[in-house]
Amino acid sequence: MKIILSCIAAFLFITGANAQSDSIDVFKATTHSFGKIKQHVPATTEFSFTNNTGKPLIIETAVAECGCTTPEYPKTPIQQGKNGTIKVTYNAESPGKFTKRVTVKFLNVKYPVILTIDGDVQTKS
Repeated sequence: MKIILSCIAAFLFITGANAQSDSIDVFKATTHSFGKIKQHVPATTEFSFTNNTGKPLIIETAVAECGCTTPEYPKTPIQQGKNGTIKVTYNAESPGKFTKRVTVKFLNVKYPVILTIDGDVQTKS
């Protein structure tokens, strides 16, 4: 009986230590509107965040929904209370309105954060 209780206690300890949070709220803003931008002139913005989680914050991936958008993110852990940024660049090759998303996955956080950019690419006149 002691062995069974010891195994249950060990299991609960291990699963608790590796528990995931459902979501995370560290970004100052998750959307950015470029407004009108010129065609063939890449537009870049930065999404700032502060690690308020109580432990080092690690970004596993930041993935754009298409090749026209490029995210750059820190590859090293962001320590408690420190700031970080994710830079997102849109290539502005196609004229017209656009909305693009970058999915940011944090280590041990169940749901990703979605960053959104939009704007209107104007042809050069």
